[in-house]
Amino acid sequence: MSDTELKITPLTGRIGAQIQDIHLSSTLNPRQINQVYQALLKYKVIFFRGQHHLTDEEQEKFAALFGTPVKHPTVPVAQDSNYIFELDSKYGGRADVWHTDVTFIDAYPKLSILRAIKIPAVGGDTTWANTASAYQELPQSLKLLADHLRAIHTNDFDYGGFRPNADQSVVERHEKLFASTRYETEHPVVRIHPETGEKTLVLGQFFKRFVGLTTRESAKIFEVFQERITKPENTVRWKWQEGDVIIWDNRATQHLAVDDYGDAHRIVRRVTLSGEVPVGTDGQKSITLLPKNLHDQELEQFKTQAILNA
Repeated sequence: MSDTELKITPLTGRIGAQIQDIHLSSTLNPRQINQVYQALLKYKVIFFRGQHHLTDEEQEKFAALFGTPVKHPTVPVAQDSNYIFELDSKYGGRADVWHTDVTFIDAYPKLSILRAIKIPAVGGDTTWANTASAYQELPQSLKLLADHLRAIHTNDFDYGGFRPNADQSVVERHEKLFASTRYETEHPVVRIHPETGEKTLVLGQFFKRFVGLTTRESAKIFEVFQERITKPENTVRWKWQEGDVIIWDNRATQHLAVDDYGDAHRIVRRVTLSGEVPVGTDGQKSITLLPKNLHDQELEQFKTQAILNA
């Protein structure tokens, strides 16, 4: 690839583009890094084929070109890595519910970089939705409602309820690792994207309820917005191949891994980059509710200790 051009092919009208003829590595020059990043901000999720050369270490180094890698708040990193979060279908790692990564903390990741290690022969696609265009398409009455709502997000949810056919051992593993430390955060439902200025909807799997509303009331309103986010014309679906790398703007998307591959084995590895505390349309920031009464430094130490304990 030359320094002056990227071969970019949009995949749908609202989200997603494939970038070809580029060898991802930590040695990309500043111009190349900027071109990739600007494409990400425009298309929300970008796709690369044929990156078999990337190792865990090189994936982490490549990710660091775009920000500061961070560990998952509760799940231990993959063996011999510093930041890799592994999703292995053998251990229940299917991510088959619409979500934005790690919204149960305040400054959730700004972007995620996912690499395909083991992919089923059939099935196992991933779908992304554009939460910025979803907001833009809302009628004015729903925009006004969303602008004034705040929502509580948590990692303490009924995993078995989402997957009623899951083995008990998988449910117990989830509770031990993923929910080993309980987090709750109050987010604005509409955040201002810190780089593009777009308004994006903050909802998804980790949503618990709207502030000031009952669980029953919250569920009804949640579905109105969530259905707008995930309607087909607002999404892009990718058929994985081993060696693929996908980067998405976690501040402007939700995603879902399609669970249609039975007992076939699927492994993907993710690095996430440190994000910003969301700011709503009224200028108010997100608020950490749990763990309680911790200063910023103490909270970061608490997250690290949770990982070590797990």
